[in-house]
Amino acid sequence: MKPPFDSAVLDSILERMDIADIAQATIRQSGDIARLMERETGAEFLHLEMGVPGLPPEHVGVEAECRALHAGLASQYPPMPGIPAFKEQASRFLRAFLDVKVSPEGCIPTVGSMQGSFTAFLLLSQLDPKKDTILFIDPGFPVQRSQVRILGIRSESFDIYEYRSEKLRPKLESYLAKGNIAGIVYSNPNNPAWICLTEEELQTIGELATRYDAVVIEDLAYLCMDFRKPLGRPFEAPYQATVARYTDNYMLMVSGSKIFSYAGQRIAAVAISDALRNRVYPALRERYGMGRLGDAYVLGILYAASSGTSHSAQYALAEMFRAAADGELDFVGETAEYARRAALTKETFLRHGFRIVYDKDRDVPVSDGFFYTVGYGKMTGSELLRELLLYGICAISLSSTGSRQEGIRVCISQMNRPEQFDLLETRLAAFEQNHR
Repeated sequence: MKPPFDSAVLDSILERMDIADIAQATIRQSGDIARLMERETGAEFLHLEMGVPGLPPEHVGVEAECRALHAGLASQYPPMPGIPAFKEQASRFLRAFLDVKVSPEGCIPTVGSMQGSFTAFLLLSQLDPKKDTILFIDPGFPVQRSQVRILGIRSESFDIYEYRSEKLRPKLESYLAKGNIAGIVYSNPNNPAWICLTEEELQTIGELATRYDAVVIEDLAYLCMDFRKPLGRPFEAPYQATVARYTDNYMLMVSGSKIFSYAGQRIAAVAISDALRNRVYPALRERYGMGRLGDAYVLGILYAASSGTSHSAQYALAEMFRAAADGELDFVGETAEYARRAALTKETFLRHGFRIVYDKDRDVPVSDGFFYTVGYGKMTGSELLRELLLYGICAISLSSTGSRQEGIRVCISQMNRPEQFDLLETRLAAFEQNHR
């Protein structure tokens, strides 16, 4: 039996888009490939490639943003460090859900965590002339790897798949001991694997970051979305695991995109520890005339990057932070819908001969959530990605995330209609029949 879609159509599209290796296509390129195939075939594709929120934006944020716009704030430049309400509520939110104290002065709005990481990478590469490299604990968000390439910053990486628990310390220290690592970056829960680093593993990262004077960038885009645990009760344990308990060398990135489904307004907070924010670096003073890290970051780099973050979006995120910390907004309960979708689709993949690539958090199955990873037989990620496109299923390869494993990343956020689950069943059944 032939696949539902003609490989000649896919080849033509790849040629027009000048994509030589489909495994290295960006997330948006992958989506564009599927949309072009949809246009040329007239058939719907299942978009599992991009982490677009599949839930409505939180209403309290929308209302707060509308009030700000009606008040005329669109005509005013926002203050670079952020409006007072944003800074105060971000600080309170971190205390409520991480049990971490970051002063309001250290909570800085950015145009999404994308701008947060881009500018943080630039900052960290300038702190010490001897430290010119960012270390990625992979797999990770592909665009962050693009950011360091764009900036011309050196990078190193390792796949954590084989280095959990006690194996993490010697592996991580083998990089830090070289003396050139300026920053360490990872996401927790992890994009794409959805593994969750434990408190013990985060303690290892924090202790080594302190010992070797590297700054940790902890991406909390999916904060409290380890649905195996009763997270999300403000000011009550258990709290979101974080490196901030184990070092002062941290920058936390908390985005409104996924936890509040507010991706379109491009709003996030970068929280810098009080000790790091106030630390003075001679290299920053020489470059910016401002030696203190917080000043150089906000008034030097962020100012040049965007001249501030949208006034109205700051009011929106501030109000969502407030409502969550006050117990009025159960964002964890709402985002648990993603776990339901993941469980349903994961079962379908497994029933048709696929395997979960990053399947365990040490000795327990990974949580169901926004992402998971699948492989098939001995297919490479590139082969599987291409083959699934011929069955109307679009994803991204694990190699684009820095993974050394073969397979693809599945995002379930756009599986938001019942008939899409039926369509996935039909197409994976056809895939299995043709690949026995």
